[in-house]
Amino acid sequence: MKKIAYYLLASILIGTACSPLISNFDRFAYRQITSLKVDALSLMDEATSDYASHAAEVKALQSDLNKTVEYNKHRLNNDITNKMYALLNDPEANLLGGFLVKWQNDGRCSPAYITDKKKQIAFSFDQIADLEIRKIKR
Repeated sequence: MKKIAYYLLASILIGTACSPLISNFDRFAYRQITSLKVDALSLMDEATSDYASHAAEVKALQSDLNKTVEYNKHRLNNDITNKMYALLNDPEANLLGGFLVKWQNDGRCSPAYITDKKKQIAFSFDQIADLEIRKIKR
């Protein structure tokens, strides 16, 4: 009986030690992040005009982003990607979530501000996409 317990414990330890530390590559997740990047940057170009005229587009983008976040939450070993999405989407941070809140609160944004934020937000999307593309492909 003692031998069986040791074998069971050893197999559990070996099994958890051999499990991946990060999720595998997911073609759907990669497609989603690249699509969201294009949509977000395109919508940001509209921020020089009144927010109210683009509220439906903002809501659609946020919905698409939330769907992607939810999809990624349920992937095993995907904590790093999930944290990156949380930062990107945080309405109190200085990335996409914060940009959309500022646009809503201010009504419109200056072209210089938009240009600066697009660089930061594009970089953030690229970081998520780069992480996904570098994951092990099955």
